[in-house]
Amino acid sequence: MSGSVRARRQPSPPGKLAHSGPRFPHSRHDHLDADQRREAVSKGLRPGRKAHAFGGLNLAPAEWRLLVVILIVAGFVRLFRISQPNSVVFDEVHFGKFASRYIKSSYFVDVHPPLAKLLITLAGWLSGYDGNFDFKDIAKLYENVPYVSMRMVPALMGIATVPLAYLTLRALDCRVTTALLASLFITFENGLITQSRHILLDSPLVFFTALTTFSWTAFCNEDHYEPFTESWWAWLTMTGLSLGAVVSCKWVGLFTIATIGLGTLRQLWTLLGDLRVPARLWIKHFVARAICLILIPVIFYMSMFGIHFLILSNSGDGDGFMSSEFQHTLRGRGMADTFVDVAVGSEITIRHINTQGGYLHSHPHSYPGGSKQQQITLYPHRDSNNEWRIVNATAEGDPYTSWMDEDISYIPNGARVKIRHIQTDKSLHSHDVRPPVSDVDFQNEVSGYGIPGYAGDANDDWIVEIYKGDKKDRESLKRLRTLRTQFRLRHAMTGCYLFSHKVKLPDWAYEQQEVTCNKQAVLANSLWYVETSQHPKFPADAPKVNYKLPGFFAKFWELQKVMWATNAGLTDRHTYDSRPDAWPRLRRGINFWVKDHRQIYLLGNPIIWWLSTAAVFTYAVVRGCLILRAQRGYRDFDSTKVVKYDTLCGFLFVGWALHYLPFYLMGRQLFLHHYLPALYFAILLASSVFDLVTSTLRPRIRLQIAAVLLVVAIWNYTYFSPIAYGLPWTKAKCNKARWLKTWDFSW
Repeated sequence: MSGSVRARRQPSPPGKLAHSGPRFPHSRHDHLDADQRREAVSKGLRPGRKAHAFGGLNLAPAEWRLLVVILIVAGFVRLFRISQPNSVVFDEVHFGKFASRYIKSSYFVDVHPPLAKLLITLAGWLSGYDGNFDFKDIAKLYENVPYVSMRMVPALMGIATVPLAYLTLRALDCRVTTALLASLFITFENGLITQSRHILLDSPLVFFTALTTFSWTAFCNEDHYEPFTESWWAWLTMTGLSLGAVVSCKWVGLFTIATIGLGTLRQLWTLLGDLRVPARLWIKHFVARAICLILIPVIFYMSMFGIHFLILSNSGDGDGFMSSEFQHTLRGRGMADTFVDVAVGSEITIRHINTQGGYLHSHPHSYPGGSKQQQITLYPHRDSNNEWRIVNATAEGDPYTSWMDEDISYIPNGARVKIRHIQTDKSLHSHDVRPPVSDVDFQNEVSGYGIPGYAGDANDDWIVEIYKGDKKDRESLKRLRTLRTQFRLRHAMTGCYLFSHKVKLPDWAYEQQEVTCNKQAVLANSLWYVETSQHPKFPADAPKVNYKLPGFFAKFWELQKVMWATNAGLTDRHTYDSRPDAWPRLRRGINFWVKDHRQIYLLGNPIIWWLSTAAVFTYAVVRGCLILRAQRGYRDFDSTKVVKYDTLCGFLFVGWALHYLPFYLMGRQLFLHHYLPALYFAILLASSVFDLVTSTLRPRIRLQIAAVLLVVAIWNYTYFSPIAYGLPWTKAKCNKARWLKTWDFSW
């Protein structure tokens, strides 16, 4: 009988009403009829709206307390013994030196944009740094340098990256356990720790990459809920500012821009295919994204260079990389007006068009081999040894004195001239002798030859060939004109051209640039122009000329080209460089610092590194299988769970791929730290895979699995912490920790 009797529900507690309010206390706005849906879409709203938190972050109060705890742990891990070592570490040689240059307002050139360097400089300046330390060598002891304050900038950004990882995964609708796992993986990742404890740029780069990813995720949540609200604009603008910041730290930020760009294109493409969205509304979406994701990053990026130019107002060791026009915008490099004409007997300085425009130069030192005559070089700075006198080689008598008794005559195209070095009375000379460095048959040595009173020989003769003039000055096409005529000098006897290229002479020539006479000269490297011209017979009111100083946009564009060329030129091998195929496997690290049986060696946390790599390739394989199954008619993508995790993991996978695969196209020096932005996406992807795999498990089981992973990760962190912090280490422990033969840290 009991099997046929239905059990009664427990009665409501006494003294309380079962329903103290209306039966349906919340109106169901998400249930709209067809006309209401159409009206909502025409306003840019998505049908089916529900209660929505700012940026899609539905965090419980306990989660904020959890974030505080995570921050404290991250702070301890990043700031532990940050004052040690108290000497220069790895690329602090460069970035510390650049901070000194900023404080001294001394112009320099670096391959990276200025934002991260400016932040480090600001910390040093606020701490009283005077810019007098040279950061010359690794392991050089710091003296009167607030290096801890300067190291705090990347350290604090490394700390701030941790909660961003948590918030990003929560905004992507992952569970609290998953977000906690990702944030602690970031916290205890040895490579990120090492990189964030020194005056280096990669920690700010990773921070702004993480900030961009979080802002974009929050914007996507707002866009899905209701576009064109204040919070929608706020997150879109924040994404644009973050994009500007990440690319202003390093050009690797362009990969972050590509990641967000692909997401933007997908959104616009989806909206374009939605027939409920009017064309005018689609254009509004397009313009909003163009303003915030293109215009704002460009303005931000250019503003950083505006600050860069404003600070670096004095001449410095970077002058030689820039054009003559650029150099003359710097204090200490200004040039007085000079005569526009070049006549027989003029005292001139000659500059190379290419290779950063060095001066044709000589000094009283001889080549150790070859003819053993006086050296001719290219020198980047002003000097009295850059001064030459140009005369007519066909004049009767001594051409170096006969011009004084003749009327002024100019140097036309095709003129045969001699050029004598004023300080040493040596003529610009070439002959069939191989140069000291470019020892090939088509290159001849260029030397200084002759003695005072000696008229020289035919090997001192050069033919002027005008290549180009100023369109506004027709005379510059017919004869040499200062600053306006580009010309070549062809050796009269051998037919080779005066030539220079980016080849440095050895110490005996003070590492100045080689000048040769090249029978197969590349045009760009055999073009010259006259920078200054003086003549005793020119009247004081004779026409004069000077450089046209470039404005901000011209300076900005020129510096971008110089940075690109300099970056592409970093092709020399380095003791600790590596190629991209080795990075996901953690095949090799970088030696940062060694002293007294202590070492700082950039090496990732193996378990975190390899788990993240496994997650990347697992997603790629699973996604490939899903595509094949869809082709065979399986309807896996009808499942909301599959769509959710495919979208989530796909976004992170694209972020990883765009921050990693382009390095295969680069021929320049590469190091393990170039993988760190891709590693950030890989760690988030690994955590997302964890969220999927454990989605059917009870919360307690999921938490226990996460705890096991964290224990292993923390053990790895502790095991390799001596080479992250430069702690004392025994030889036995060092050898035992070398799990791979390619890990070349040493005791």
